[in-house]
Amino acid sequence: MRIPEFVISNEPTPCEIQYLEDRIYEFNSAATGITDGQWLAIFVRDDDGRIVAGICGNTWGACAEIRQFWVEESRRNHGLGTRLLGAAEEEARRRGCRQMLLMTFSFQAPAFYARHGFEVVAVVDDHPHGHTNMLLRKRLHPAGTAAPHADTQRNGDDS
Repeated sequence: MRIPEFVISNEPTPCEIQYLEDRIYEFNSAATGITDGQWLAIFVRDDDGRIVAGICGNTWGACAEIRQFWVEESRRNHGLGTRLLGAAEEEARRRGCRQMLLMTFSFQAPAFYARHGFEVVAVVDDHPHGHTNMLLRKRLHPAGTAAPHADTQRNGDDS
């Protein structure tokens, strides 16, 4: 059998990335028997329909994973990030998730996440160089049950 050539791309298409996502999901579902995966995305648009904030990821196997979370700089520190994160948590609970996971860098918003009940579960130092990459987790209480509230006082890094 001929060994195929590697094709390196700086700009893979969304379809190419989705193809890999689908193959990984198929493998993971077959290996675990868990087939409840769904995308999760919440966007905020301005009057012109332009995205000014959003949070997205997926839910699978009673876990919610946040992959992207962004708020336009001019709209930060007004509670929009807090409301977006809360909406994602509410939807994750509705889907039966018991925990939420995300990665953040030390220069992003670890204090914001800590105020909202996330804990650091793993750290990779010097990624990127001179900074830290952190895996965070928040345990979720089932929908409709009382949960302890994290301090939601804003202090400048409210995404």
